[in-house]
Amino acid sequence: MPRSLVAFFIPVVLLLIVSAWPLVAPQPAAADDDPMQAPFFYEPVSDEDAAHAELIRTAVFGWEAERHAALAELVAQDAKDAMAALIVGMRHVVIDDEVRIALSELAGEPINNWHDAMRWQERNPQVKAHPVAREIRLRVFMRRDARFMRFLGGARSMPETMRIRLDEIVWGGVMIGDIPTLDDPIMWLPDNAAFMEDDNLVFGVSINGDTRAYPLRILAWHEMVNAIIGDVPVSLAFCTLCGAGILFETAVEGFDKPFTFGTSGLLYRSNKLMYDRQTDSLWNQFSGEPVTGPLAFSGIRLKVRPIVLTTWGAWLERHPDTTVLSPNTGHLRDYSEGAVYADYFASPDLMFPVNVGDESVVARKDQVFGVRDVGIQKAWPIAAFTAEPVINDAIGDRALVLVGDEAGGGVRAYERGDRTFVVGPSTDTLVSGDQSWRITETALVSPDGTRLDRVAGHIAYWFAWDSYFGVTSELYGPQPVR
Repeated sequence: MPRSLVAFFIPVVLLLIVSAWPLVAPQPAAADDDPMQAPFFYEPVSDEDAAHAELIRTAVFGWEAERHAALAELVAQDAKDAMAALIVGMRHVVIDDEVRIALSELAGEPINNWHDAMRWQERNPQVKAHPVAREIRLRVFMRRDARFMRFLGGARSMPETMRIRLDEIVWGGVMIGDIPTLDDPIMWLPDNAAFMEDDNLVFGVSINGDTRAYPLRILAWHEMVNAIIGDVPVSLAFCTLCGAGILFETAVEGFDKPFTFGTSGLLYRSNKLMYDRQTDSLWNQFSGEPVTGPLAFSGIRLKVRPIVLTTWGAWLERHPDTTVLSPNTGHLRDYSEGAVYADYFASPDLMFPVNVGDESVVARKDQVFGVRDVGIQKAWPIAAFTAEPVINDAIGDRALVLVGDEAGGGVRAYERGDRTFVVGPSTDTLVSGDQSWRITETALVSPDGTRLDRVAGHIAYWFAWDSYFGVTSELYGPQPVR
């Protein structure tokens, strides 16, 4: 090759190498209000700190020999602050015995895989990650989808701005938009719903006379519906991993417009992190609270609306005027029954790591019906309704009656005051004393028009409820070991 061409190509190649190095080299400073462009490369506070940060980087990203040497040095230093970075690397960069052995040595217990490592990390919040772990996690997330920086770029992923640990936010295996939200989707009348079978599970919702059914066979592909039901803006957030379909009211005092939500592709303790489109704050789907971003410390908690898990046949019998979510969503998906998540729903195993408490009373993926009051939470195993289809109970000093939905395994809860209810002569009635009360989606109604309001609650897998609420939640029936 002529020397003139060599002289031309060398600087061009060097330029290409430098331009392709954004995940390793420091990024230029950017405005704080643009998380997509904000720098995240760790700036050490001393020469010693710089050497330690570089040792951790090498243990994650280095070539085999230097990586193994770095791991050995971190173990020799008992550098537990490196564990968060090593756990990220264990899943996303390289998996070998040296990483597993190093993590086991640092943890002081066997770490056989990424699930073990994540569970250890959850149990040990006192072990603080070195700040370079943030850089490493964001570099890895950027490799998956650079748009994740909308949620975690800049100050959004600094510990003081987050209500959950960055170390416990994991990639769910999908990019932003891979699980598309349904916005004001088409609803069909029952006459057009020949695609539905009577035993298909649906989430049933009724607000101000607007009654709708959302089939799980469709919703499992989308996990989020933004709609206005009975003039009330709501989001139906379905976390397939934790089995929880929760209906949130999205108009919040102090904000001009209702929030609308999407699926971020990120998870926290096997629960989806949704995001609002107004601020790109991440929200805990289970609690309806923002946990990162501009709204993290806003004090917002979305109001939960009643919803029931039942079958299409049972819902249609109760509500012949219902509408049902159309399969014409604008997305190409296989909406046949069992086409998505069937194996996961049928298995006792979890897809993502989370610590599971005592299972002698309720197994991890047993369904429970949960109600949360101010500072109090309580869960009722769905299995309890087989023997007791009507349960008179209380949450704190609030007396409730809970009615099991035999068809779909869902539950409806109502205030009961000082009354005690038993099964009525039909599936849509309860009896208290000599009075028969009609079961509706909004209240129990007596013959004289007295109403006992429905109480919002939702279905979830036990592991998700217990992981989120733990000892702060009561459990109906025999108690697990805490």
